[in-house]
Amino acid sequence: MILILIGDMRSGPFSMRQAAGPSEATLENFYREHRSWLENWLRARLGNAWDAADLSQDTFVRVLASQHSEPLTQLREPRAYLLTVGKRLLVNHYQRRSLEQAYLQALATLPETVIPSPEQRWVLLETLQALDELLDALPQAVRRAFLWAQLEGLGYAQIAQRLNVSERTVKRYMAQAYTHCLMAEL
Repeated sequence: MILILIGDMRSGPFSMRQAAGPSEATLENFYREHRSWLENWLRARLGNAWDAADLSQDTFVRVLASQHSEPLTQLREPRAYLLTVGKRLLVNHYQRRSLEQAYLQALATLPETVIPSPEQRWVLLETLQALDELLDALPQAVRRAFLWAQLEGLGYAQIAQRLNVSERTVKRYMAQAYTHCLMAEL
């Protein structure tokens, strides 16, 4: 499915075009009907309108991109569905913020001669965010197995025990994660 978003989703005219799927009017009505509710819900949790607007837009993009699984017109509880997607994006947002804060705190402990320049810090933060997005695309069990192996140095047997799966499954998870990382590099 190809989805093209045109216009400012927060205020001005908004239109969507799709190669296949629900009509433009259906998508636009869905967006207009639920956007302000979702944005207000996110604003209450984030404390600012800018991040709430960004996450609201990201939520709708994710929902519309996943139309192959359940069309908008068939959702019995569209707000519950939006809330589920929005909560996941909110968790990702907080994880990214936490990662950035941990990096900045680690940076503060370094002697001045070792502290990277602002340009180097920007490149490092961008790289960390890209890596986070790359890993976020993996299924949760695959991502956990990969991170435990890479960051904590756990063996496949230990990971299998933590995930309550077989070692063979862990090997498949690792192969999937490595393949995903290699494909992203291409």
